[in-house]
Amino acid sequence: MKKVAPEMQKLQERLGGAIGVCCQKVSEAEVFVRGGIKDVLVSNQVRDPAKIDRLARLPKLGARTICCVDMLDNVADLSAASQRHGTTIECLVEIDCGAGRCGVKTTPEVVALAKAIDAAPGLKFAGIQAYQGAMQHMDSYADRKAKIDLAVAQVKDAVDTLRADGITCDIVGGGGTGSYYFESTSGVYNELQCGSYAFMDADYGRILDKDGNRIDQGEWENALFILTSVMSHAKADKAIVDAGLKAQSVDSGLPVVYGRTDVKYVKCSDEHGVVEDLAGVLKVNDKLKLVPGHCDPTCNVHDWYVGVRGGKVEVVWPVSARGKAY
Repeated sequence: MKKVAPEMQKLQERLGGAIGVCCQKVSEAEVFVRGGIKDVLVSNQVRDPAKIDRLARLPKLGARTICCVDMLDNVADLSAASQRHGTTIECLVEIDCGAGRCGVKTTPEVVALAKAIDAAPGLKFAGIQAYQGAMQHMDSYADRKAKIDLAVAQVKDAVDTLRADGITCDIVGGGGTGSYYFESTSGVYNELQCGSYAFMDADYGRILDKDGNRIDQGEWENALFILTSVMSHAKADKAIVDAGLKAQSVDSGLPVVYGRTDVKYVKCSDEHGVVEDLAGVLKVNDKLKLVPGHCDPTCNVHDWYVGVRGGKVEVVWPVSARGKAY
C-alpha cells in the first residue's frame, strides 16, 4: 500500500477496519512485519530462492504470511523453504482475470494448483487472488463494471468448482480503488485490496462514479501533495518550479496544481517543472501543492510523509518501504 510507513497502516486498521497489508516484494513485507503488522500478503509471485527463504522466515516473527502462486514448480520451492524453517506459508492461487500479467487463466489450472498446495507440507491453501488492475483507471463507470463482471464470472466458476471438490476458499481477494464497489457487491469476493483511495492522484481523480461525478470530488479527497517552489519566472508566461521527474512519477500523466485553475503544470525534466502562468500571478518562492499523476511510484521517491492538519505539521513518518526492489 503505497510504500507506507507501518504507522499509516495501523491507522487504516484502527480507523477503517483494515486487516493487514498487501505488498509486492518480500523486502516490503519485512518492513511491515518488523513495524508491528501481523498479517501480510505478498500479492505477487516469489520465485528467487533467497527471497523464498526470507519469506519463509517471516512467520517466526509472529506474522501470518501469504503469497501468490501461479506455477506448480513454485509450490515445491515454497514447501521446501517452509519445512526448512518450521513455518507455514499460506498461498493464494492467482487468476489472470484481465490484467495480462501473472496468474492462470482456466479453472482446471486453479484446481490443480490448489490441490498441489493442499498436499504440500508447510503450505496452506488460503484461496484465490484475482485483481483486475488493467481497468482501475477506466474513466467510464459502465466500462469498468463490464470488465469486472467478466472477472467475477471467471472467479465464481473457479470458487464453485473448488467447493464442489471439497476445497474451501477462505480468501477471494482483489478489488481496487476504481472497482471496489463492484467486487464488494458481487457475492464472490470477500477481500478488497484498495490502496490509492487513502491518497488519491490526478489519474484516479479523473474517473467517474455511477452518477458521472469525479471520484476525487465527493467519494474521496486528495491527501497526497508534492510541495514545490517557484525558482524562476524569467519568462513572463511561465514559472519554473523545483519539482521535476525526480520528485514524481508521470507515467499516468502530469501532476495537477491543487486548488488552482489560473496556472497549469505543463512540462517537466529531471529537476524542473514548467507551470503555465499566462496572467503572471506567481512570484519567485511562491509555493504550490501538486497532486501527482500516479501516487504509488511517487511515494517511492520520497523519504518522508509530512502530516499536516489545520495548517500545522502534526506528524512526520518515514516512507519505510521505499526503494525495496529486492
